[in-house]
This record gives sequence, C-alpha cells and structure tokens, in this order.
Amino acid sequence: MLGRSPDEAQEWLHSWTAQVSTRAQAAAELSDRVAGLTATATGANGAVRVTVAASGALTDLSFDDRVQRMRGVDLADLVMTTIARAQAGLTAQVTAAVRDTVGTDSEAGQAMVDSFARRFPEPPEEPTNRHRRETDNGW
Repeated sequence: MLGRSPDEAQEWLHSWTAQVSTRAQAAAELSDRVAGLTATATGANGAVRVTVAASGALTDLSFDDRVQRMRGVDLADLVMTTIARAQAGLTAQVTAAVRDTVGTDSEAGQAMVDSFARRFPEPPEEPTNRHRRETDNGW
C-alpha cells in the first residue's frame, strides 16, 4: 500500500473487503449444501437400498423379498458394501458443491473434498464376505 494515494488505498481496501465477503458467503453456502446432502445406493439389483446423510450415517434401509433367499452373512456383507457405496457417493456430491461455491482450486474446497474422499473411499463392487471367516470358524 506504500506509494498509493489515499484514494487508491481506499479503493484497494474496498475491493479486498468485497472479496473476503464473497468468499465468506460462498463458504457459508457450501456448508449449507453439504449439511443437506444424502446419497442412496442399491445392491443385488435393488434387493437392498440404503440412504446415508452427509455424515455418512445410515438414514434409511429397505429390502425387497429377494433377501429372504440370502444367507445372513451374505446379506450382512451386501448391506455393508451398499452402505459404503452410498457413502462414497457423497464425495462426488461434495466435489460438485465445492466446484459451484468456493471452487476446487481453493484450499477450503480441496480440504473438504479430500476429507470426504479419505472418510468414504470407493468400496469394492462386490460384497467382501468379511463375515464368512467368522461363520466358517463356527462363530
């Protein structure tokens, strides 16, 4: 600011204040949008349907009659994998919200996308059968 006239300094200050205000509004909009996100995924061609909130918490779970023919351990794996797929879907939605508000090149935007990507990585396409070991050992 040294070397600027008082009018130039005042103009610069107004411009800087407007930029800060615009960024704050964009950040508030991003926060509101992310807080309201939900994601839904289905498994086994729709036999299982789950919905998760922005936190990743399960908010809805439904089954159709096809699940009655599944073993319990297979159903458990399917549910867990489907929940993970829904959670991973949040990352894409957050990325879009960041792009539309603060920008993907901003530090805040990158941090938010990275946070969701770390917490909710893409799961395998098929259930992991991680419960099978316990069942096979007589648990």
